[in-house]
Amino acid sequence: MTDAPDLICIAHLRWNFVFQRPQHLMTRAAQDRRVYYFEEPIFGDRDWLETRRDASGVMVCTPHVVQDLGPAESQMRTRRLLEQLVAEEQLSDYVLWIYTPMELPITAGLKPARTVYDCMDELANFRFAPPELHAREQQLFRQADLVFTGGYRLWEAKQRQHSHAYPFPSSVDVAHFTQARKLRQDPADQAHLPHPRLGFCGVLDERFDAALVQAVADARPEWQFVLVGPVVKVSPEELPQGPNIHYLGQKDYKELPAYMAGWDVALLPFARNEATEFISPTKTPEYLAAGRPVVSTSIRDVVRPYGEMNVVRIADDAASFEAAIQAALDEQGTPAGLNRQQRADEFLSTVSWDRTWAEMDELLRGHGAGPVVPAAPKGISVVGGAADD
Repeated sequence: MTDAPDLICIAHLRWNFVFQRPQHLMTRAAQDRRVYYFEEPIFGDRDWLETRRDASGVMVCTPHVVQDLGPAESQMRTRRLLEQLVAEEQLSDYVLWIYTPMELPITAGLKPARTVYDCMDELANFRFAPPELHAREQQLFRQADLVFTGGYRLWEAKQRQHSHAYPFPSSVDVAHFTQARKLRQDPADQAHLPHPRLGFCGVLDERFDAALVQAVADARPEWQFVLVGPVVKVSPEELPQGPNIHYLGQKDYKELPAYMAGWDVALLPFARNEATEFISPTKTPEYLAAGRPVVSTSIRDVVRPYGEMNVVRIADDAASFEAAIQAALDEQGTPAGLNRQQRADEFLSTVSWDRTWAEMDELLRGHGAGPVVPAAPKGISVVGGAADD
């Protein structure tokens, strides 16, 4: 450990859920400081705090709270468990890192050296978002010393609400996903599927364009659609169905390159709605690192920069999405396809979760003393954390 302050992360995502932004950042933070990942409560018959140390060094903390209480009382009990953790671990110099404004009340008794709001999504636009979310986010803006956003589109919205907001779009562990370019052993639940295979990896929820995938799958029954990830907040009836649509469920992060290795094209079939207006899909650079051609709908943080660099094909309606997939299939192994991958690799050489964390940490340590500002893609100017209008 170094002299870096400890870190308490308040998260709305389970540590053992899909391995994504919070896990990438907290595992890197834990390399030189104590990190406590405090999840939302599990409800049961008594109040107690479950703790376990992850292999990364992160201490995963899961509060258990008596069920059937009102929200205010549940959060008060969760707050006591959090304060108990701070006392028992003798935490005095620490950063409070918050992902969900809804849990802000449980932090009321804490005295952090600095507060960070890592706004990875516009949660208020998601299905079943609580009505109090907006007001609590405004309170968090007043409390936070730094605001990080999960993409440039989201930063464009949040930088007008905080003077120290900085964009940190989804990054990638290139070494992990480039394994897909060499792997030849298909996972057992995918090995029997014929080619061409079109793959998607991620959470299947209201952001997934079920109608689009259904239409393309119906039009091209010889194409196999491989969907890897958990189903959340939507019923099976809302998802596409058919003999060429295959749901393989959630996989461990370590397994993902093996699945991607067996795909011919990787898909980002996101609906264009309130829930997707501000997303910056982590899968975009992961697919590219795996060496897969990518077809996406026109999500802002995919179009800019990936679409503008012509490394990802962009299409929205079923006919154009089908045509883009066919073009990607036709281009495989050609000079044009190799050139497209080369451009993607050149871009990927400039990004990594290690770099993202290093830049965040520099802002944490140098806040108020002229910290670095992350680079923005073409068309966006970032000056001192605020928009250059």
